[in-house]
Amino acid sequence: MKRSTVKELYATKPSGQDILVKGWIRSIRVSKSFSFIVINDGSCQKDLQIIADDQLEGYEDFTKSLTGSAFAIYGKLVESKGKQPVEVHANSIEVLGKAPQDYPLQKKGTSMEFLREIAHLRPRTNTFGAVFRVRHELAQATHRFFSDKGFYYIHTPILTAMDAEGAGELFRVSTLDPKNMPYDKSGNIIWEKDYFGKESYLCVTGQLEAEAFACSMGSVYTFGPTFRSENSNTTRHLSEFWMIEPEVAFADLDEIALLGAEYIQYMIKHALKYCKDELEFFNRFIEKGLIDKLTKVSTSDFKQITYTEAVDILIKSNKSFDYPVEWGADLQTEHERYLTDEYYKGPVIVTDYPKGIKAFYMKQNDDNKTVRAMDILVPGVGEIIGGSQREEDLDKLTKRMKELNLEESLYNWYLDLRRFGSVPHSGFGLGFERAIMYITGMSNIRDVIPFYRTPNHIEF
Repeated sequence: MKRSTVKELYATKPSGQDILVKGWIRSIRVSKSFSFIVINDGSCQKDLQIIADDQLEGYEDFTKSLTGSAFAIYGKLVESKGKQPVEVHANSIEVLGKAPQDYPLQKKGTSMEFLREIAHLRPRTNTFGAVFRVRHELAQATHRFFSDKGFYYIHTPILTAMDAEGAGELFRVSTLDPKNMPYDKSGNIIWEKDYFGKESYLCVTGQLEAEAFACSMGSVYTFGPTFRSENSNTTRHLSEFWMIEPEVAFADLDEIALLGAEYIQYMIKHALKYCKDELEFFNRFIEKGLIDKLTKVSTSDFKQITYTEAVDILIKSNKSFDYPVEWGADLQTEHERYLTDEYYKGPVIVTDYPKGIKAFYMKQNDDNKTVRAMDILVPGVGEIIGGSQREEDLDKLTKRMKELNLEESLYNWYLDLRRFGSVPHSGFGLGFERAIMYITGMSNIRDVIPFYRTPNHIEF
């Protein structure tokens, strides 16, 4: 007999039919002549109740099974007289795998910190099962959104020879023996003897390669892992995370900002429609008012202001921020949240940042002080998207690279995009985990990725 999932049974409710269901035990309550068994198979947020008669073969054995044990249950699906719409009257139960008494996931409350230590088991909890089902749906929504708009999905490299962001936060990749490195007479490492013949790193972004395809195919996007060695231990930073990066030829900053706002609203609406049970769970146990917050943003206009206007608003607020507000310094999360949560009470797009705090590839404004960059800020989180119009002028781009001491030879292919039929083009990046945090209400980025990578942590 083909196995039915709990999700399928709740959706179709084939009452009176014989079914096979398999899952992990959440609880067993033994009465005089029968037992109530609650299982979950991970297919949805809901559990399924099983009624087992004491005349069933192996009754004494399977009713002694502990939380976490795995069962295969053959029985008849019937309407329930309890809170759930259906339940199963078991005809036979097979124990697939027993869990011992020291199974770490018991019915009592368990801290997030402890669950991070058992990341291989935490998807069995209600919270993390919900997180990763939402993560799946948001990934599907991402592909659907861009594909429906005519974007092509591009797989960009994970290995690179250059620092695309210019911040130096790179993980080096090498096959050289660290105990026997080849040095020249000056004491410099001879990278020509390494696997790729030069220094190599894990990519911090797929943007530059995506630009190449946008300048050939019009509209493209990447969706893949990125790596940054920033030594940060905050609840918002990971060393390995997933990034969505669209690039659009012939688009200016306003167009890409509009695309970003539309994409955020699309993802929220998708989650509200396809993850109702999960969001109701998060709304109840993780963040009170989550659904109202998401619903409001999904229908709100995004206010657009310049960085200079944002600084003026923050200074005039007379609030005591932990980080001082001054023109030329990057906006911190507390500044962004003041703009979204208190001043505008809604999402905000901030544009035209100082060029000194932004990457080399951003289009320079005529004032020679700012660049055509933008951040999209949402209530409760702050920045969720960062993007810019890219500098299409070859002379301006090379001059900026020289100012930042970037090795031009590594970027020759990138500069070719400006030499051969250069066009205005723009793009943005969205850290997938931060979007998941926002939509689920989870407060720590380590809890929205299956196995997190942070400084001093590479377990599992």
